[in-house]
Amino acid sequence: MNTIDAKLLQKAFLAGACSLEAKKEWINELNVFPVPDGDTGTNMTLTIMSAAKEVAAIEKPTMEALAKAISSGSLRGARGNSGVILSQLFRGFTKEIKNVQSIDTATLARAFNRATETAYKAVMKPKEGTILTVAKGMSDKAAQLSEQTDDILEFCKQVVEEGDVVLSRTPEMLPVLKQAGVVDSGGQGLMQVLKGCLEGLAGKEVSLPVEGAHQTASPVLSAPADKSRLDTADIKFGYCTEFIINAKQEFTGKDELAFKAYLEELGDSIVVVADEDVVKVHVHTNHPGLVFEKALTFGSLSRMKVDNMREEHQERLIKDAEVMAARQKEEAAQNLFKEEPKKPFGFIAVSVGEGLSEIFKGIGADYLIEGGQTMNPSTEDILNAVEQVKAETIFVLPNNKNIILAAEQAMHLVENKRIIVVPSTTVPQGITALINFMPDLTAEENLENMKSEMGRVKTGQITYAVRTTNIDGMDINEGDIMALGDKGMLAVEKTIPSAVMKALEAMIDEESELVTLYYGTEVSQEAANELLDQAAQQFPDVEIELQNGGQPVYYYMISVE
Repeated sequence: MNTIDAKLLQKAFLAGACSLEAKKEWINELNVFPVPDGDTGTNMTLTIMSAAKEVAAIEKPTMEALAKAISSGSLRGARGNSGVILSQLFRGFTKEIKNVQSIDTATLARAFNRATETAYKAVMKPKEGTILTVAKGMSDKAAQLSEQTDDILEFCKQVVEEGDVVLSRTPEMLPVLKQAGVVDSGGQGLMQVLKGCLEGLAGKEVSLPVEGAHQTASPVLSAPADKSRLDTADIKFGYCTEFIINAKQEFTGKDELAFKAYLEELGDSIVVVADEDVVKVHVHTNHPGLVFEKALTFGSLSRMKVDNMREEHQERLIKDAEVMAARQKEEAAQNLFKEEPKKPFGFIAVSVGEGLSEIFKGIGADYLIEGGQTMNPSTEDILNAVEQVKAETIFVLPNNKNIILAAEQAMHLVENKRIIVVPSTTVPQGITALINFMPDLTAEENLENMKSEMGRVKTGQITYAVRTTNIDGMDINEGDIMALGDKGMLAVEKTIPSAVMKALEAMIDEESELVTLYYGTEVSQEAANELLDQAAQQFPDVEIELQNGGQPVYYYMISVE
């Protein structure tokens, strides 16, 4: 085989995506820190699947069409550092092949080189021993081989073999990899893609689960006021109950509020729409009889319908909404798209946990992207959030080092607004940055001020180990409680309280003034209060606050200022 045409490239790319998807959990386990939010494999898979969906939809592929689908799809779907770097590799590769009719080994060598150059440029401080090193090793080998062989399969086979060799050396380049006894997870993900591509070129048939993979759990964009979406995934209230009240007297606004309050005690997905003496009602409840009894106090009932959703496994939406309901929906839609004047500054924050989200809303965040540790939002998620904020300049707070690249990538794609990415790597840093925003300062002055204040915040995170390893000279057994700091491990303990106290000992110094403990979903308020008392006794010279963060995975997040 001396050339690759568009049809074969399409097949090879989809095979590469399938190969990565099949191994994503294994790649997740290669993350250096044995925390339960390891997500390199997931991030890279969601990135490539975003492109694969577009590639698979092309019926008559051309190089130009494939290049656009791969580059655009991966760019918008990019999640986490590893996903962003993968998208940049694709971006550079496709720039080289988009104007050719077929690909030979010389073209492949140039494409590998351009992919590597593009990815290195995308990272502010490239670090060797990572996916970048693996990509560079393969591009150097490709340049060498392009002068020695015209055989595509032999060329790709040797390039992949070189990639495996470079990957095996990554622990020697990054001491943290050697300590953990693993190779770089991003590099392993890249190798999985290329091995799949090689199998596709060699003729292996694959069945790509594009739709299934694309539906993998994703961060949810949530405007603070929007809590009305009906959810069919987890049926808490089993009976979809609909009816009309023919009111015996005027159904007032006070009546409507009282009736809704009663229904909220019995169920959810509540719709009560009054049009003079006709009231349309919809509610999901486990007690339809109680709903009917209350409704009868307002008048007679008609068009009564009760569907058992647990039997049907789906929710039945209101099909015969009355005139007023339709009118209200139309007005709401019109208001949604009504152009509002832009304010000078707006704020988007990445958050995880109801308590932390409420804190961000309370200090001025206009829009929240739910995601963070266990699921990094994509570039497209951030772009969608930007569209929702009516502001000339929008500050984006990633609050996770693995989201900063995706945010910066989104920044370069927005044309009608100015986007400023505040490089917050933790939630406490993001909270401090937003609190210290001053509307009288310029955007540049605010960015410098926020960065300066963030630098005064130390962050600790308490979670459990998912495997046995050694990090920073500390032996860690599966199930141990770990305290992670800004620069590595703070402590390894057997209990949550002892891990928190060890973390505080390491973080608090003579300049420390305020400590905030954010407790997560798996910690009771009683246990958190006990820990607060213990910390207050041991560290009497600092002020210690307790907040319900509601975050998953991490028992506590600790902020020391």
